[in-house]
Amino acid sequence: MANEEEEEEVVLLDFWASPFGMRARIALAEKGIQYQHREEDLGNKTDLLLKMNPVHKQIPVLIHKGKPVCESVVVVQYIDETWPHKSPLLPPHPYQRATARFWAHFVDNKICSLESRKVWTTKGEEQEAAKKEFIQSLKLLEGELGNKAYFGGENLGYVDVVLVPMYSWFYTYEKCGNFSIETDCPKLMAWAKRCLERESVSQSLPDQEKIYEYALHLKKVFGFE
Repeated sequence: MANEEEEEEVVLLDFWASPFGMRARIALAEKGIQYQHREEDLGNKTDLLLKMNPVHKQIPVLIHKGKPVCESVVVVQYIDETWPHKSPLLPPHPYQRATARFWAHFVDNKICSLESRKVWTTKGEEQEAAKKEFIQSLKLLEGELGNKAYFGGENLGYVDVVLVPMYSWFYTYEKCGNFSIETDCPKLMAWAKRCLERESVSQSLPDQEKIYEYALHLKKVFGFE
């Protein structure tokens, strides 16, 4: 009965292929929070989405007790702070927390950016430049990971939750960009596979082939050929 009540008060407005939505899914799964999942059609957004996120009109939106929380990194932090005693994601020390937030910001600006998407949406010199920058950014992340199991140490944490959804898109980047992330960043790929051993991650990330098919569809629709 308690689970039913909890599910009623937690709603996630989401889209299956969004790495930003995947972050919220992983965080909720890590915490063991029951919630109502509502899939959005981004070409025909619901009135609820427009009402709950009138500024950006984007997913994910976490609705908790009728109140919306927007922007994926904010959503993950909110989930961590609202249910702090279940699998904490952010480290306890202020400096470590600041460092985690720095790298999460780096992921948004370098890995999930419009610039990085040029790896699969463009060709020629533009694509090569984007690919080079993308690989350099991944190598910086690999350097930060070092020999640790996860970015925060021995347990899956905030930076892992923010970054690992992009693994579902890596195949698309590789196929369209004609390169191998595993060749360039073997430790980072080993980390991603380690994350996927966790049910919270494996259940939240869609199949890479399905993402690739979706990306090809987008390329046709928007003329990214």
